[in-house]
Amino acid sequence: MYSQAIHLQSHAPSLAPVRRLDIGLIGPGKVGTALVAQLHAARSRLLPMRLDLRLRAVAASRRMWLDVDDEAMHERHDGAQTWRPTDLEAFAGYVGTEGFPTLIIDCSASDEVASHYAGWLRQGIHVVTPNKHAGSGDLARYGAIREAAHDGHARFRFEATVCAGLPVMQTLRDLLDTGDELVAVDGMLSGTLAWLCNRFDGSAPFSACVREAHALGYTEPDPRDDLSGRDVARKLVIMARESGVPLALDDVEVESLVPASLQSVAPGEFMARMDELDAPLEARLAEARAVDGVLRHVAHLDRAGGASVRLVVLPRDHPFAHTRLTDNIVQFCTRRYRDNPLIVQGPGAGPEVTAAGVFTDILRIAGSLGANVCA
Repeated sequence: MYSQAIHLQSHAPSLAPVRRLDIGLIGPGKVGTALVAQLHAARSRLLPMRLDLRLRAVAASRRMWLDVDDEAMHERHDGAQTWRPTDLEAFAGYVGTEGFPTLIIDCSASDEVASHYAGWLRQGIHVVTPNKHAGSGDLARYGAIREAAHDGHARFRFEATVCAGLPVMQTLRDLLDTGDELVAVDGMLSGTLAWLCNRFDGSAPFSACVREAHALGYTEPDPRDDLSGRDVARKLVIMARESGVPLALDDVEVESLVPASLQSVAPGEFMARMDELDAPLEARLAEARAVDGVLRHVAHLDRAGGASVRLVVLPRDHPFAHTRLTDNIVQFCTRRYRDNPLIVQGPGAGPEVTAAGVFTDILRIAGSLGANVCA
């Protein structure tokens, strides 16, 4: 009798290699600190996914800390590490010294930091930022950044520049990448101005609402930075460029809510004279009520490049009439979504949600490098 022995081997699945991404953080302010806390909290969750996000250095405007260990991630850096004067090129070089993929996160609001992006990207260093200066600044520099990312095979991601953690830029990119055509984008892109429009109902002067928002921390230290509409214009420029419209900041028609008499005075004087805002805004509110409408601060972009930021009167059944608190809302009208526009809405301001938008970009880059993450 012929017998054949059959040997069964059990093959344990081999684990994928750990994907390590070395990170340098610029700007350990509110957003940067929130991001560090999120990275620290996610570490135990990401390591089983074979992803090691390693914070190696932190830089502020004047000082930088190198070799940031894991315990220091969740603490103030002054007492945890030895610091030295900030040198951004040395900083980037240090982050990449161990040969792993390298990522610089710029959580500053510095135009000078943005001027380094092209050089880093050309070296193959990925860049993630909520800093709007690169995306809305000099058009030639923006083109150089894009070209450098292509030449260096590096990723440049900036989801959190528009509406913090809301997936506005990714939604726009997905629409265009799948062959849709943009007709128009409209949005309430300022959490501060959204809150003021919701709060200003005539029961108190507009200046009182601004002072309340200032006390709650909803405005910038100088509220004119919000009321001027300039920051909203920057966000609109970023969206325009991502959709292929080579818009410059000066191309946007911006209505400032700050009277000319208050635009150049010292911050303290502006706060003391803020009641000069009241009469013009009361007139605008009366205009809205005369047609049973609401006041909303709206940014608009059309496919021909027409761009504006202004206070408008909208009917009460408009989607923008039903926002809450500091909600941002963006409405995409496209060839596919012409009759029923696609809307993205939610909190669009605050360190936690902005940091989450940055974190999402980090995970998308990690996924493109082969990490087993979904983002």
